[in-house]
Amino acid sequence: MLLSRTAHYRPLLLLLACSSLRTSSAAQAPAPATPASVLRDAMMAACAQKADDFRLALTARNAAAFSRITPAARSKFLKRFVLLDNPGDPHSQNTSNDTYVVSCSNPDVTTVLTIGKPELRDNLAYLPFDVKEATDTSGQTARHALIGMVRENGQWKLLSLGLLLLDLPSLEVEWDRAEIALNEKAALGYLKEIADAVELYRKTYTHLPDTLSVLGPPPKGPGKMDKAALLSEELSAGRKEGYIFRYVIVGANNSGAPAKYELAAIPADYQRSGSISFFRDANGVIRAADHQGSVGSELDPKVD
Repeated sequence: MLLSRTAHYRPLLLLLACSSLRTSSAAQAPAPATPASVLRDAMMAACAQKADDFRLALTARNAAAFSRITPAARSKFLKRFVLLDNPGDPHSQNTSNDTYVVSCSNPDVTTVLTIGKPELRDNLAYLPFDVKEATDTSGQTARHALIGMVRENGQWKLLSLGLLLLDLPSLEVEWDRAEIALNEKAALGYLKEIADAVELYRKTYTHLPDTLSVLGPPPKGPGKMDKAALLSEELSAGRKEGYIFRYVIVGANNSGAPAKYELAAIPADYQRSGSISFFRDANGVIRAADHQGSVGSELDPKVD
C-alpha cells in the first residue's frame, strides 16, 4: 500500500523537482548586458588592442567593415578611444548606478576612462564618456564625449561618438587612402635604408650580402658577416608596413665595387596597403609606377 501511494505521487514529485531546477537555473543566469557594460567591455578591448573583442560591440554593418580594414587601420581606430599609442593592461571598477571606471595602463602612461549613467530612449542609449591621463589632476588632457548606442537584435551596439555617426563602411575607403599614402612614403624610405645597409655591408665585408636576412640582427652579441645587424628584424625579413621588399644580385659576381643588385618594394595587399611599386635599378636609380601589385622595372619613371 505504501509503494502504491509513492507511485501515485511520483509525477508530482518530478514536477516539483523540474520546477526547482528551472528556478535555480534562472537564478544563476547572467544579467543582461547594459549599454554601460557593453561600452566598458569595448573600451577594455580597445585598451588591449583586441580587435575581435571590440568588434562584438559594433553593429552588424560596422562589424563587417571593421573586419575588412587592415590591421594597422584597426589598431589606429582603437587607439583613438583610449589615448594610448601602445596596447595596455585594462582594469574595470563598477562605481554605482551602472557606471564604470576603466583604467588602461602600459609602461609609458595610464589613462582613466569614466562611463557615466546612460540616458535611455526606447532602443537608443546615450552615455557620457570621459578619458584622461591618470596623473592629470587639472583636466588638461581630458576628452569628453557622448557615446550613442542602439539596440540591435536585443543587444546594445556602438552607434555614435559625439556628433559623429560610426559609419565604418564610409570611413573604410578614407582610411585605406590615408594608410596607402603613409605606407608608400614609408616604403620609399625603407628602400633607401636597405640600399644603405647593402652598401655598408659591401664596404665592410668586400662583397654583397647573399640575402636581406644577412643584414638583420644576430640572436645576441654584435653584428657579424652572417648577421650584420644593419637592418631591423622586420625589414631584413623583407616585409614591413604593408610592403614586401625584394633583393636580387645582378650577374654572377657579388664581390667588390663592380657587383650590382636590384631592390623592389611591392604592395603586400594591392590598393589596401599600397598601390605603387618601387624599383631601384642596378645603377642605383629609384623608379616608381602602379603595376597592379607586381614588381616594377627599370622602364618606370624616376622618383624625384
